[in-house]
Amino acid sequence: MFPVPMGDHSSLTDIRARFTPTLDPDFQPLSLVLRQARKQISEGAPAVELTILLERLPGDRSVHCLTVPDPASDDSGEVLRLVERVCKFLLWQQGASRIGVHSSCGSDRLAKRLAKIYSTDGDRAFDADMMQRAFGRPLVIEPLSSGEVDATDTAKAIGGHLDGCRIGFDLGASDYKLAAVRDGKPVFTTEIPWDPRVEADPNWHRTKINEGLKLAAEKLPRVDAIGGSSAGIIVDSEPRVASLFRSVPDELFAEKVRPIFRNLGAEWGVPFEVANDGDVTALAGAMSLKKNGVLGLAMGSSQAVGFLDQQGRITGWLNELAFAPVDFHPAGPVDEWSGDVGCGVQYFSQQGVARLAKLAGIELPDAHPAVQLKHVQELHDAGDERVPAIFDDIGICLGYALGLHGEFYDYSQLLALGRVTSGRGGEQIVAKAEAVLNAEFPELATKVTLQLPDEKSKRVGQAVAAASLPKLGA
Repeated sequence: MFPVPMGDHSSLTDIRARFTPTLDPDFQPLSLVLRQARKQISEGAPAVELTILLERLPGDRSVHCLTVPDPASDDSGEVLRLVERVCKFLLWQQGASRIGVHSSCGSDRLAKRLAKIYSTDGDRAFDADMMQRAFGRPLVIEPLSSGEVDATDTAKAIGGHLDGCRIGFDLGASDYKLAAVRDGKPVFTTEIPWDPRVEADPNWHRTKINEGLKLAAEKLPRVDAIGGSSAGIIVDSEPRVASLFRSVPDELFAEKVRPIFRNLGAEWGVPFEVANDGDVTALAGAMSLKKNGVLGLAMGSSQAVGFLDQQGRITGWLNELAFAPVDFHPAGPVDEWSGDVGCGVQYFSQQGVARLAKLAGIELPDAHPAVQLKHVQELHDAGDERVPAIFDDIGICLGYALGLHGEFYDYSQLLALGRVTSGRGGEQIVAKAEAVLNAEFPELATKVTLQLPDEKSKRVGQAVAAASLPKLGA
């Protein structure tokens, strides 16, 4: 907690959450901290209006407006930290090679502080490096002129092509899902356990992926198209940042990994398209529900998020919310890859289950997080009284995270998938999240429906949706 109050106003972290996670009672929902900031302003605290522009590449940019208590009146540093947390959320939601910050007070102090934090030797050097990998240019954060606040709409339709004989695949960190689809109907689905993150040879990855494609092809009279879903940042079917290939040396990544799907497409000689697993999650939801405005959340080895807007389009945003903060507490759990605290992956993934299981006093096998999750789920089915608190806590954190997401996404359907949502635990997660939404965010609750697909759809729905990505004859 931050002990220094802001002027005559209460601390930003003086929040009153109606739900407190049992195993992680220090959780400080970022959504409630934002609410507290607005409360301070409504009570008379001096305010500053910020305009934050995120430019991915020239001609592709988004704008977000944020009103916060005046940082000049804040001796605690809370406001700066809040602005940084919001900027980080936006960075991983939307992506950027350039961030422009305009302050209504005319000061460029916040822009300069953020530039230092996100420099190559700053606290968020990881994030800066990932953005450079994604967009091919160093991340720049600079003051923004008041006239440069226009956004562009680059949203586009995705998938939904059901004709012909197709293969769909979904590459996760613990398993490789496959579907053979004929005229929109799956005729074969399977899951193949694997652990690609430890493999340094890109030829291993290509061989394993190809073996799966051949297995699915055996179930079809022919193959007309192949569509894939993969964790990481995917641009034009090209992996730019992907934990699946994290052990591959940088020089081999550029040579062998970035063109891996393009090369496989050439080998198969059919339309071959790969998209981010989060976007395909949202697509799967839209196809299943026959509705738009879908926020898809897959809780698996990591946290995958995708979004289809109210017109059924993807936005071109990254939606890599595994790295986006949901917890404002400065001593929140640390993401082992980025080194940052309080980010989504530690709450909404197999890693999150393992973290909470240890806090519950459960001894876990020294194995892959997928194996640890299965162990916890088996204990749950056996009636172990320590387990329900794990999934209740995930649900509480999810409810507050959905309140935060409502600040940045116009969504009306929340689709929860992935191994973490399987079985009784998934039902608990949704029930608790709904309770938080109804109590803390009633306006959002009336708008948003939480969906928990059937078990088969949870596990292989993405692979089936991925099969619909390529357009025949394109």
